[in-house]
Parts: sequence; C-alpha cells; structure tokens
Amino acid sequence: MTTMTHDSATVRRPASQVRSGLVLALVSSAAFGLSGALARGLLDAGWTPGAAVLARIAIAAVVVTPLGLRALAGRWHLLLRNSGVVVVYGLLAVAGAQFCYFSAVQHMQVGPALLIEYTAPAVVVLYLWLRQGQRPGRVTVLGAVLASAGLVLVLDLFSGASVSVVGVAWALCAMIGAATYFVLNADESNGLPPLTLAAGGLVVASLVLGVLGAAGVLPMAGSLAPVAYDTAVGSVAVPWWLPLLLLGVVTAGLAYTTGIAAGRRLGSRLASFVSLIEVLFAVAFAWLLLAELPGLVQILGGVLVLAGVVAVKLGEDASVTSATERPEPVPA
Repeated sequence: MTTMTHDSATVRRPASQVRSGLVLALVSSAAFGLSGALARGLLDAGWTPGAAVLARIAIAAVVVTPLGLRALAGRWHLLLRNSGVVVVYGLLAVAGAQFCYFSAVQHMQVGPALLIEYTAPAVVVLYLWLRQGQRPGRVTVLGAVLASAGLVLVLDLFSGASVSVVGVAWALCAMIGAATYFVLNADESNGLPPLTLAAGGLVVASLVLGVLGAAGVLPMAGSLAPVAYDTAVGSVAVPWWLPLLLLGVVTAGLAYTTGIAAGRRLGSRLASFVSLIEVLFAVAFAWLLLAELPGLVQILGGVLVLAGVVAVKLGEDASVTSATERPEPVPA
C-alpha cells in the first residue's frame, strides 16, 4: 500500500482543513450512527439483516455513482490504475465490515460485537507505527485508553453479555474491515476523488452482497408491511420504503462520502478516533427512534470517549510540534 499523504504525524495541516475535516467526520459519524435505529424497525417488521444491508448499499450505489463519475471527469486512467484499491475498499471496508458485523451479532450480543469492531482505531495506530514508523506518543496512548474505557461504558457491557468464540471471530473480521476503511480513506496518493472511491466501493459491495444472497450464504427476506418505531414522543408507523431510502442515501451514501473526505483532511489515525463518536450518535438515535434511554453510566462513557478523541488530537499536535522544532543536522 502506498504512503498516505495526510497520514504523517509530522505534517502540520492548515487549521481550516482540520476544522472542515472534523465537521465532515462528525457528519459521517452521525449518518452511520442513524443506521442501527432505522434498521431495527425494518428487522422487527420482518426484514433479514442481509436484505436490509444489501438494500442500503445498493441504494447508496445508485445515488453516489453518478456523482462519482462526474467527479472523475473522464479520467478513466485513474479508475483503471486504482481498480485494485476500489475492489479492496468494496470487499473489506464496505461489504466485509457489514457482512461480518451482522454475522457476529447472530452469535453474540450487539454490545460486545460493537466493542470489538471499534478497536479498529488501535489497529490503525499500530499499522501506522509498523508501516510508517509513526510511534504514538504518551498523550495519544492515553487518548486511546480513555476512548476504549468510554466505549465499554457506553455499550453497557457490565450487564452480563454473553460471548461466543464464533461471534468474536466474525467481530474481529469486521474490525479489520473498519480499519481498512480508515486507512484507505486517508490515501490521497491514488488521485481518486472521494466520491469516485465511495461510488466504486459501494458498487463492488453491492455485487458481492448480491452474490452472497444468491448463493444462500446471506439470508434474504423483506416485507412491505409498515415499519413501526416507538419514538421518544410516541409510536409512529411509516411506509417500508422510507427507512430503506434513509438507510441508503443518508447512512451509506452520505456517510461513506463524508467519511472519505474527512479521512483525507485528518489522516486515518485522528479520523478513526473521531469516528468513535458514532457510538454516541447511535445511543442518541436509539433514544429518539426507539425510546431507549441512555443511563448515567453510558453518559459517563460518552464523556470519556470525547476526552479520548481530544487527547488523540492533542497527541498529534504535540508530534507535529516536536518534529518541526527538531534542529536541523549541522553539516560536517
């Protein structure tokens, strides 16, 4: 894999770039965080996870592909030269992460599965250390510890959740897919516009999930019945196509395109830790759409996650400062 332009811990990014990257990362996290609550209604209405995921990714592919082609602006050599990157992105970062996560929750509770998948930022830090020599500083390590502790509290893992070896194996595979997502998002060296990479990955993922469904590996079943949500203000029933449309356009199309754009502005390490805020959005949307109120422990966990993200950002700033202040070698 090529060296990431914005993954160097010793590169000072313009403040405006960091700000826009943080905004895009938050938008992406909010969009991804909405998916669980929306999908819950579909699953309760008779949809299988495989059918919901395939519909979500396929709709996103239909929406994003024209935008990706426009952003490509006829530079087909870029797409041809990076066809391997697009295939890997679609297989691992989109289809792989989705399929493996839903396979994990078939064998274990959602909380532990999410926790394992969200160890991806630590894998990104390790990858950058081994691959590019970006050894994390003490503040970055502290941020990782705080964010991990916060996730444990947010996901409420002290309620006696059971763990399955098979489920853990699937969740680890989902974690690899998520780590791939962050690393490839930050790679500007391939020249692919973010919309083009997102479109290519979504098309590849749709084809892969469709083949898995046709082969019977991924059970497919849907329903045209109205989808009910027990929201914070009362029960609401909506047509089946509305949550599907939101899943495709918002939680996949918008989420992946803004996620890629954020990764290129922030680098894979910082972007991956900011993405942990997705769990907070997921809890908030579960309250709004499913009337599942977060407890005091979960709120405390959210505070720790935010503190961890801030610490990782400060750690990156410290790394840049120490690198820029390092004296130049004196010629002999």
